[in-house]
Amino acid sequence: MSQTLDPAALDQLFREARTYNGWQDRPVPDTKLQELYDLLKYGPTSANSSPARFVFIRTAEGKAKLKPALSEGNIAKTMTAPVTVIVAHDPAFYEQLPKLFPHTDARSWFAENPALAEVTAFRNGTLQGAYLILAARAVGLDAGAMSGFDNAKVDAAFFAESGWKSNFLVNLGHGDPASLFPRSPRLSFDEAVRLE
Repeated sequence: MSQTLDPAALDQLFREARTYNGWQDRPVPDTKLQELYDLLKYGPTSANSSPARFVFIRTAEGKAKLKPALSEGNIAKTMTAPVTVIVAHDPAFYEQLPKLFPHTDARSWFAENPALAEVTAFRNGTLQGAYLILAARAVGLDAGAMSGFDNAKVDAAFFAESGWKSNFLVNLGHGDPASLFPRSPRLSFDEAVRLE
């Protein structure tokens, strides 16, 4: 863990990776989605809480169920993506803590404090969504994360029984380079960082 990754790996994960809006007509096998999850699950979360839940939508039926919740600008790129992931969180994630964090009674920290449970679920679920994007890049997939959808419609269509809450969507597949815009600027170190 003490060495910097080689330049090619850094390019794949960060420097050359892009957010795709268009997709090649290439399938993503379920085994690749399993490989992706088996990486992202190791990203750290508070008290190993792991509140994120993921729905990998890869069928025409699943896409049809999602489509009414999408904003107009996200329909085409989502309908043509091989996979769309709903990144969600389980508000009752703490029920898994006896298994995930067994050396203390962490469940009681959250079960008795709904406000803390909600902020923890949202924050750490979002973090796990970022791990999903990096894991996708690590296993050779491209990603396009997005908002631009009706959370209430997604939750009603996909999570009525589980009570999970949607956060954001990520399209996955092999990106079409023709769909890319020029890379947007980023803030410099001096603009974004304070050293104290």
